[in-house]
Amino acid sequence: MNPLDATKSGFLLCIAVCMFIYTFIYLKDALSAEPGEQKLSRNAAECGFYPDELCSALFMGKTAAFKIGSFCQHTYQPATLSCIHTSCNCSTVLKALHFITRPLSDEEGSFSLAYIITIHKELEMFVKLLRAIYMPQNIYCIHVDEKSPTDYKAAVQNIVNCFENIFISSKRENVVYAGFSRLQADINCMRDLVRSKIQWNYVINLCGQDYPIKTNKDIIKYIKSKWNGKNMTPGVVQPLHMKHRTQVSYREYVGPATSYVYPTKNAKTKPPHNLTIYFGSAYYILTKEFVEFTLTDARAKDLLEWSRDTYSPDEHYWVTLNRLHGHYIRDICVYGLGDLQWIIESPHLFANKFEPATYPLVMDCLERRHRLQVLHQAEVSIDDDWRLQEDNYFNMKLNV
Repeated sequence: MNPLDATKSGFLLCIAVCMFIYTFIYLKDALSAEPGEQKLSRNAAECGFYPDELCSALFMGKTAAFKIGSFCQHTYQPATLSCIHTSCNCSTVLKALHFITRPLSDEEGSFSLAYIITIHKELEMFVKLLRAIYMPQNIYCIHVDEKSPTDYKAAVQNIVNCFENIFISSKRENVVYAGFSRLQADINCMRDLVRSKIQWNYVINLCGQDYPIKTNKDIIKYIKSKWNGKNMTPGVVQPLHMKHRTQVSYREYVGPATSYVYPTKNAKTKPPHNLTIYFGSAYYILTKEFVEFTLTDARAKDLLEWSRDTYSPDEHYWVTLNRLHGHYIRDICVYGLGDLQWIIESPHLFANKFEPATYPLVMDCLERRHRLQVLHQAEVSIDDDWRLQEDNYFNMKLNV
């Protein structure tokens, strides 16, 4: 055998031995792994640093990201939040759920916001919202639907008990969609908030499926720069196609399986004090002075009573009263959900509505991005517990 043939034979033998060893190791690992683990391993490789890389591509609006996301999301299992279904001591709650425990700047520390959050389901989504908007200098009133299951109420109470600036509304309603009870829930929280020892500047109302697009600092700067001393209640004069909402009386039906609002044959009287009815968003950002006005002014009380049997009164009550108070603002919009790129590029402060059980990736992408923004703006040292993940494989194009 000549030297060349000997070299070739040795090389082929080496390849054969290597392939045998590789195959043995692969089969050993594959057979010892559970079927789900094999699938997860393949998907992890195809999805990259999931969801970080994919989130970044989605925020940039890359077409391929939507196709990859559709595939990866089917097997994506977001981490279950700790301490929300089981009791934990408060120290563990704060750390495990990544709540920020100190004001992040002097400006934020001296400008307190009040929040009203109405909830009835999806506990994890509520916790994600709460920790995103939570700051120790703010105050939060949580209205839990009286119809909610007992274990849901207990779980919310366990979390609330760990904070001095978060409380459950002292009076709870059986909330019916488009009914007066929805408006009454906000009124109940407002009464509690004005009695609080914590001094706040503005109140913002949200539901459990909302999520912030801007940081706490961004919200404060927005209020100060454009709306200082003014209320944000977008609306227009009552359109013709909405006249039916205030022309006949409506009633709420609360049943064991379903609740709804239905019209009666009784005609409504004209609005009190010859008020012109305006219609707009049920969402608002209101000054503390305006809240005190709505709770004490005779016209506000009369309008509230007149609105008791109207359809979706929260969509006309605030904007109509705001006209009495001297300001009419129709700019801010605190709702709207498009794709991720549209959401982060929009001027809105909040977006609605999110369903993490159906689209977990959307919520996780926004949550990771929001917390990175918050920490990037911080003017104090950052506690490790404030980070949602230990390692970041990307900066999500935040220029941080």
